[in-house]
Amino acid sequence: MSEYEFTVSLRIRHPSIEPSSITEMLGIEPQHTWKAGEPRRDPGSGDRAGVYRESYWMGRLMEEPQLSSAQVSVETVLLQTLTQLRRSQPFLEQLSADGGVAELSISLFARENFRLELSSDSLALLGRLRLSVALDIQPHAPFDAPTPAPN
Repeated sequence: MSEYEFTVSLRIRHPSIEPSSITEMLGIEPQHTWKAGEPRRDPGSGDRAGVYRESYWMGRLMEEPQLSSAQVSVETVLLQTLTQLRRSQPFLEQLSADGGVAELSISLFARENFRLELSSDSLALLGRLRLSVALDIQPHAPFDAPTPAPN
């Protein structure tokens, strides 16, 4: 199996929910949040014109990127995450019914081709939990690759 690095985060968008309610319901500390109607923020220079149209909450489900191995893969982390989120199924169903979207964001950094295989059980559980999946796949040059010369 080819090695790759990956991270997994949970992102939630909702028309009006209070981000602290999401934190309380999931028991996961967020890295980024804002509430619909709050002034938009620009991390570099403070406020920007306008307000946020929807509430947003993002929490990392891994402390740092993981290197795939026989014991750790996207598939195993996804199954562990889904098992953990099952206790929040009523909340996730209500979130969806209220017009919100919950998404598992998986970022993959690969040096060469690899294969992901998601079981039908994992896919069915994703559906029951009303979770979308977004895969962000980034090419990652090997460490020993020569740097291209400028033109």
